[in-house]
Amino acid sequence: MLSAKNVRLSDPLKQPRPWAGAFFTCTLLLLMIGVFAASLQAQNKNPLAGDPRAAKLGEFEFRANCAFCHGLGARGGGRGPDLTRAKKRHGSTDPDLFRTINEGVPGTAMPPNGATQQGVGMTEEEIWQVISYIRSVEKKGEAAAIGNVAHGKELFNGPAGCSTCHMIQGKGGRIGPDLSTTGSTRSTGYIVESLRSPSRRLAQGISEAMKEFSQEYETVTVVTADGTKFMGVVLNEDHFTLQMIDTREQLHVFEKDRLRSFEKSRESLMPAYDQKMLSDKDLQDVIAYLLSVGAQ
Repeated sequence: MLSAKNVRLSDPLKQPRPWAGAFFTCTLLLLMIGVFAASLQAQNKNPLAGDPRAAKLGEFEFRANCAFCHGLGARGGGRGPDLTRAKKRHGSTDPDLFRTINEGVPGTAMPPNGATQQGVGMTEEEIWQVISYIRSVEKKGEAAAIGNVAHGKELFNGPAGCSTCHMIQGKGGRIGPDLSTTGSTRSTGYIVESLRSPSRRLAQGISEAMKEFSQEYETVTVVTADGTKFMGVVLNEDHFTLQMIDTREQLHVFEKDRLRSFEKSRESLMPAYDQKMLSDKDLQDVIAYLLSVGAQ
């Protein structure tokens, strides 16, 4: 028989309570879910929409972080599409733009936010400011192409000779830029200027044009030690070697110190399509074809 002094009464306040840890975990989880939901909700709409001051600040951020590829005024460059178009290739809503800017687009030249040499990205608020700026320069109700798509395709692959140098959907030449997405990433004004005055952006130089044309379309003329002459475009270059593709689409790699001469030019190999080569009507037909391909 146990005596009273051998019996130890348990203190309920000092006993372990397994439910307390579970309660704390659940509370913390709910708080985390709430924070995540609030963040997700913030990304579903631009909290700075319609704020002219935000758009002005966004222009500054755009010039610092985006204009190198997308050009001043967001009108597009050699590496980045025209963002003044209402329809964007990777999504046109505010959440789409936020995701594109923040996460980048795998398989393209669009890097994720902060993937720069400095490694410093924009804050969430700064991204929304950039989106506000893009909205402020968008062209509302952009006119649809008025040309004949079928005739434009015929000109592109025939009399105009565009497919000799340019590829569309895997067919055509390689010496010029691939035009498969041009219709969805470039304004009609940009396309017109590229056809009528193809050397304009090259002639501006890299710094003035915000590198709107990459080096691979810079014209080069090479004379080898035995006097053979090649003309084409630069693909890659360093202090010692030059890689180029000639007008017959043959790839060449040269050691510079073994060349008799080589000369680079900001004059495009592409001819200027003036009125004699391409009338305004035919030009509209070619543009209509490019826009139709880009919309696919």
